Amino acid sequence: MKAYFVTCCFFAVSLIFGQEDLVNVSKVVKLMGTRFDITVVAQSEDIGYIYINEAIAEITRIEKIISSWDGNSETTKVNKNAGLQAVEVSEELFGLIERAKKISEITDGAFDISYASVDTIWKFNGAMKQLPSKETVAASVAKIGYNDIILDTEKSTVFLKKKGMKIGFGAIGKGYAADKAKALLMSKGVPGGIINASGDLTTWGTKDTGEKWMVGITNPLDKTKVFSWLPVIESSVATSGNYEKYILFKGQKYSHIIDPRTGYPTKGILSVSIFAKSAELCDALATAVFIMGRDSGIHMINQLEGVEVVVVDEENEVHKSSGIVLNTSK
Repeated sequence: MKAYFVTCCFFAVSLIFGQEDLVNVSKVVKLMGTRFDITVVAQSEDIGYIYINEAIAEITRIEKIISSWDGNSETTKVNKNAGLQAVEVSEELFGLIERAKKISEITDGAFDISYASVDTIWKFNGAMKQLPSKETVAASVAKIGYNDIILDTEKSTVFLKKKGMKIGFGAIGKGYAADKAKALLMSKGVPGGIINASGDLTTWGTKDTGEKWMVGITNPLDKTKVFSWLPVIESSVATSGNYEKYILFKGQKYSHIIDPRTGYPTKGILSVSIFAKSAELCDALATAVFIMGRDSGIHMINQLEGVEVVVVDEENEVHKSSGIVLNTSK
């Protein structure tokens, strides 16, 4: 099946409310270094903005825990003590790291939060004049390895075995934050909404008519048009793509998405879209499938209950897991 596009992104269908006592309230903010679009269903605009501000506060709280740029964050303390000693962390951060390691195991290291240790030798801004040597590439990933993240459940400690090791949550943190903000708003009785963290999107509730939320995969050549519509029911979506950041050497395309196991850019895929219950899982698996490749990635997803994937390869061919039905008309 041909896909007539080279990129994909997500947007949610606008809410149309038939009941006068409900309104659609939205706000765009920059959090965790990226764009968050937050929409809630509320009884009034004032109430809606109160809910949105509570979601913003929750995302900000999470950022202070997982940010590797914040010198006082728990994550920074773990990184500073790499190769020296274990660091006691909150139950929240411990749980996130524990889940990340399990995803690393499932994906055979294609997803790895210790990728933050990588030395940046690939430049995708036009500065590279030649490819790095095999020795340079091997050295760049020498400190990466999820098996060297040692967790002590009883003491709630994290120890990075090698000096210079670092953990980072760039491929899971936005999804986690979206999940936590969603859970907070649901606990307060917000009947529906969308939290979109730059493509890591989670929804809950339905339209007042009972219709499902629909997510459109857009055609980047004409962003006013939708390639396919997919329902998202109490669920989440994340996408990962290489269509904008890459370099060309001797006719060979090198993606900005690096395989943490080899240090080399991935090949063969333009975009990956994951559908699952949690945005956290979607976020992590989108990166993992991209690195694993089309066939291995789809095979893995087909073994996971409640997870689906749409893959666009470098030939613009669309491939999907067994549970996906593409609807090209609205």
